[in-house]
Amino acid sequence: MDTNSPESSLTSAPQLRFGKIDDLASRVAVSIDATRKYLFSQQHEDGYWCGELEADTTLESDYILLHMLLGTGSQERFQKAANHILRHQNEDGGWSIYADGPSNVSASVKAYFGLKLAGYSADHPALARARKKILDLGGVTEVNTFTKIYLCFFGQYDYDAVPAIPPEIVLFPNWFWFNIYEISSWSRAILVPLSICYAKKPFKKIPREMGVEELFVGGMEKSRMHLHWNKKLVSWRNFFLVLDRMTHWFERVHIRPLRSIALRKAEKWMLERFEMSDGLAAIYPAMMNAIIALRCLGYSADDPQLIRALDEFEKLGIEEGDTFRMQPCTSPVWDTAYAMFALGESGVPANDPRMVKSADWTLQKQVRKAGDWKVKNRSGQPAGWYFEFNNEFYPDVDDTAMVCLGLSRVEHPNGRYQSESVQRAMDWILSMQCKNGGWASFDKDNDKMVFQHIPFADHNAMLDPPTVDITGRILEMLATYGYDQSHPAVKRAIAFIRKEQEPDGSWFGRWGVNYVYGTALVLRGLEAIGLDLHEPCIQQGAEWLRMVQNPDGGWGETCGSYDDPSTRGVGPSTCSQTAWAILGLLAANDTRSDSVARGIAYLLRTQKKDGSWDEPYFTGTGFPCVFYLMYHLYRQYFPLLAFTAYAKIMAASGSN
Repeated sequence: MDTNSPESSLTSAPQLRFGKIDDLASRVAVSIDATRKYLFSQQHEDGYWCGELEADTTLESDYILLHMLLGTGSQERFQKAANHILRHQNEDGGWSIYADGPSNVSASVKAYFGLKLAGYSADHPALARARKKILDLGGVTEVNTFTKIYLCFFGQYDYDAVPAIPPEIVLFPNWFWFNIYEISSWSRAILVPLSICYAKKPFKKIPREMGVEELFVGGMEKSRMHLHWNKKLVSWRNFFLVLDRMTHWFERVHIRPLRSIALRKAEKWMLERFEMSDGLAAIYPAMMNAIIALRCLGYSADDPQLIRALDEFEKLGIEEGDTFRMQPCTSPVWDTAYAMFALGESGVPANDPRMVKSADWTLQKQVRKAGDWKVKNRSGQPAGWYFEFNNEFYPDVDDTAMVCLGLSRVEHPNGRYQSESVQRAMDWILSMQCKNGGWASFDKDNDKMVFQHIPFADHNAMLDPPTVDITGRILEMLATYGYDQSHPAVKRAIAFIRKEQEPDGSWFGRWGVNYVYGTALVLRGLEAIGLDLHEPCIQQGAEWLRMVQNPDGGWGETCGSYDDPSTRGVGPSTCSQTAWAILGLLAANDTRSDSVARGIAYLLRTQKKDGSWDEPYFTGTGFPCVFYLMYHLYRQYFPLLAFTAYAKIMAASGSN
């Protein structure tokens, strides 16, 4: 227990039962006030919120790799990045992709190579331990495609053995079975510049002692670097591997008549998306690949395009003391929308100057230019919001819905401006609904599952299919603005959600970890849109949440549930996941069981004196099974929402 907590006298949840509810409600009121004050203390003077977005050590490893390849950066910065990497090494010698997770071979190889490039020798104790673990995991040949390609830049892997990413893919017309708009927006932004790198095959010679030859099981010469065929002869994987080997053969014999045209188109595509964005797609891997691609295309170190790309990339860095770490992107629009919504729900007046200022900042970020989404949604008009500070080509549906929810709790002085902005956004969201009734994040009907078998698709996020968590949020938003079950889009969305429910009653969470997140958002959406709360799907979802509650009263689920669904709902309690579960149960009208009271008690017990919470675990999802996130403000605004929802229900039951 946190002895600094104002709720430290709450030693256990059972104390709150049978006559203690009034005491609990009064403590919640105190905590709501403390949380509001803390959240406002984190507001930027321009009106927005932007918490740190934390990821695994692959970012720091790639940072060192990039600057070594370019011949830029400072040894002091490399050492600070190395310090950060070393502090996250697992006891078994490897590195994980989320807090307290198992060692991951790709993350471990990257960390090992990054440390070597930073000047560490193979006999350093940390590297000796890492080497043993990496070899136990199968060695370098087991890493993912992106890691292999980065190793190729330094002669540590064979270009002929990595999956081919020819720039000619940008030449495929939009009507063709496969084209770049049939893959997810983030994959598109990562792969187009990487295809330029593949075509140019950059190489930087490094001293042998900096290499990773010792990480190949049996030695580099005896290792099988090429991808393995599927044991089932007739399979999509083998089909794409045949195409891959054919592409490599054409590459070796220089049969590539469209290469120069493809490179020019890829360059043009990339430069167009630099505009009105904080780097390509405003996300780390795309930005890094774009920088390398520019150098491959001959852009000089003092070229304005390269300087700007590097500047935007460096802005993601955080230097503290003797450490340096990188964020995968920034999250101001997302954090601001949620903060507005949580604060408004908690009773902050809609015309409070701080709320108005945040709404004003947010409204200025609305997209007014068509982006990549327009290819598959010709009827929609630009009106969404993106996630970062500037990313005009890539607004996303989830952010847009959350912004609309946030703005619903604010009265902007220019009410017509606010109302028209929200209406345009809702029209755009409705135009983005997929054929099966759900909503995806950045694109419409981006769901040709066969493309998951493409050899370079092992980052597990080649597609952007509809998800129930986004769909649930949209139902909540639509209900807020007066939509009901009679609307055709709502009917289709509810049908999609029903179809996607798991046999145990839970729902998969694509953008948050994991089934606790998905289930909570679905239950809130269904309750808001007016579905009968006695419906079996709702009560089954609520029962699943009650079943996975931890003995301490909280809820937790590790990122490992993406790898092993049998572990869904299992993990140490966190404040954000506890808040999600409480919100889900309250949406299902669970006011009788003690699950909610025990969850509220957990949040009270773990709150710090300044009104904030600590949360050491990752509860955000980038690419399932591959890349996870820790949103530093999740631990603040989600508990505030849970407290507020609980307080409202208690007040309503008291008045009755």
